[in-house]
Amino acid sequence: MKRVALGMSGGVDSSVSAVLLQEQGYDVTGVFLECWRAPGCRAEEDRKDALGIALQRGIPFEVLDFKKQYKEKVVEYFFTEYSAGRTPNPDVLCNKEIKFGMFYDWAMAHGFDGIATGHYARVGVVDGQKALLRGTDEKKDQSYFLYLLHEEQLEHILFPIGHMKKSEVRMLAEKHNLSVAKKPDSQGICFIGEINVHSFLKERLGENPGVVVNTKGEVIGEHNGLWFYTIGQRHGFTLRGKIRSDHHEWKHVIPPFYVIAKDAEHNTLIVGYGEETLRDRFIIHQTHWIGNAPRDQGMHVRIRHGGALLPATITQRIESEDVEVRLTTSAQGIAEGQSAVLYKNVTCLGGGVIQ
Repeated sequence: MKRVALGMSGGVDSSVSAVLLQEQGYDVTGVFLECWRAPGCRAEEDRKDALGIALQRGIPFEVLDFKKQYKEKVVEYFFTEYSAGRTPNPDVLCNKEIKFGMFYDWAMAHGFDGIATGHYARVGVVDGQKALLRGTDEKKDQSYFLYLLHEEQLEHILFPIGHMKKSEVRMLAEKHNLSVAKKPDSQGICFIGEINVHSFLKERLGENPGVVVNTKGEVIGEHNGLWFYTIGQRHGFTLRGKIRSDHHEWKHVIPPFYVIAKDAEHNTLIVGYGEETLRDRFIIHQTHWIGNAPRDQGMHVRIRHGGALLPATITQRIESEDVEVRLTTSAQGIAEGQSAVLYKNVTCLGGGVIQ
């Protein structure tokens, strides 16, 4: 692989990736993916930063306009899933459809040998097959977002900084006098950035007040719309406190309630506390394996980006592609619509969407 299209976001990670690829002898072209424009969006600033790095490093620079496709494939999915009572992960879909979908296809069609991105992940060989590996920096590992990659794609993908710590990336950026060396990391939704998700949803979906019930079905509060809440959330809904006497004093007593389910049909938010918030098994569908389906059923699962790696076993359902995941220890916050990603040691095996 010699001719590489590097996705440049204008951030320090992809900028350092450009330096490393050049040092390794690759013929690099920087590509900025324009996917979102809205008030407060940093797209113009990021594009200028990416161009500045490309000029500094003397590499060709391209801009691909994917705004229409991003809105259709990612943003509409985001709203559709929330309105159905689920909690989607737009970054997973963004990687599948945009970065390793349309950008990857564009690069292959334009004579590049592969693409590179500034993700904290690695490509390796396990049992003679190309495999997706967790990034060395555990706090920054982004393999969770990449579980929908295909094995054959890994032959044409480079993650230049996947073996590095974030602190090392910043140090290298300063060493090479990159203007973005101290630029803050982007936060929030892929390409949209750091936004108030509540306001973003309210602007499109409005409010739809309903009741909050406990696990017995008793009405104990109110909510403003199911799409504003996710499983495991503790705040944002109103509860009616009960009053009791304690040492001759009367006061409100409300235990720490967490969202444990959403009933979209009846617009009802179901909350619980203590053991009620825990689950030790769940089903994932739309299951995708990067290589062959694992034979060894023992592994770890991550139910959210940045979440702990939980020991688990899986069972493939014979009548479908669904997989049952059983946790060794019960966990909180298993949210329908989120991705559950499975690992064997440092290898990302694949995953699916929690039902």
